[in-house]
Amino acid sequence: MTLGQMTRNYTLQRANFVRRFVLIALALGTTMMAAGCTSSSAKKSQNGGAAPAGIPVTVAAVALKTIPLELRVIGNVESYSSVSLKSQVSARVVSVNFKEGQDVRKGDLLFTLDRRPLEAELQQNQAALERDIARSQNAEAQAKRYAELLKEGVVSKQNFDDLSSSAQASEATVRADQAAIESTKLKIAYTSILSPIDGRTGSILVYPGNLAKENDVPVLVVINQIQPIYVNFAVSEQFLTEIKKYMAQRTLAVEAAVPQQEDVREQGMLTFVDNTVDRVTGTIHLKATLRNTQRRLWPGQFVNVTLKLAQETNRTVVPAQAVQTGQGGQYVYVVKADKTVEARLVTVTRTIADQAVIDKGLTVGETVVTDGQLRLVPGAKVEIKGGL
Repeated sequence: MTLGQMTRNYTLQRANFVRRFVLIALALGTTMMAAGCTSSSAKKSQNGGAAPAGIPVTVAAVALKTIPLELRVIGNVESYSSVSLKSQVSARVVSVNFKEGQDVRKGDLLFTLDRRPLEAELQQNQAALERDIARSQNAEAQAKRYAELLKEGVVSKQNFDDLSSSAQASEATVRADQAAIESTKLKIAYTSILSPIDGRTGSILVYPGNLAKENDVPVLVVINQIQPIYVNFAVSEQFLTEIKKYMAQRTLAVEAAVPQQEDVREQGMLTFVDNTVDRVTGTIHLKATLRNTQRRLWPGQFVNVTLKLAQETNRTVVPAQAVQTGQGGQYVYVVKADKTVEARLVTVTRTIADQAVIDKGLTVGETVVTDGQLRLVPGAKVEIKGGL
């Protein structure tokens, strides 16, 4: 290696050393400046400067309200009355005089059956009646003649008794013929099948041309009355005492709503309480009668049922979302005057819609947190963003 090369290497090494020293010095300087700023900020905060912002929350006030005392359960809709129409005579179906799913009124003609065989039977019965009337009249006349002859001693008592019995038998035959005629007329009337109730028809199960058998299956059609309509539901036996108490004071109102349509409710009243508690489920069966004027309820449908027992005044309530559940039970965060929060245990009687009824733990006028609880701990500083 020449002297010139050695000189250049030495110069490069020295330059690299100086560069590294400068970079280290700059890094140390930046760190010290940051530390100085942090210390200055801390001192500024300690000396009354701007404090850190609180946790943003939404709040609501504890209030006194009138709360309805009610039970909410799932119920099942049942038709007010249901009729499965069957033929009362065996005859061929001639015509169906309605459409499936049609609303019918009591007395509307639904089915017409073939009446010709019965009309022929009626004519036979009428002919038999005329014959037996003639025989009865003849027997009665003979009996009268023999009664005169018996007085004159021309005929024996036995002959008179025989003719008298024959006349009575003929008269009984006439009455039997008259009854047969009435029976046949009734059967002819049964060939016109009328609706026994106001209601809505279901599927037609027997069509024209088929033989409708007397009181046999299949039925002709099922008619359900849906105005008014029943709603069946069950409640726990623990509420039976309260239900009986309020029923003794007044008629209890009932509301039913189709799921996902809670804003539309059908009104009615409680009309039936079963006479026994189900030992398997520990519930008691109830039934309400609803007007169903708009026909929103349909037999077999499941609905949300609300049984209204009473109105409770001056109850302490908070929004339901304010109540949290922890290891110690249910609690709420109460905002104190210094904008810090306190976790306070509460006793919730029940929840009505979006309101929680508080029995113990809160005072009217206090402020509780309704949103933002996940970031809170007792004593945390909060910043109110909404509510009240």
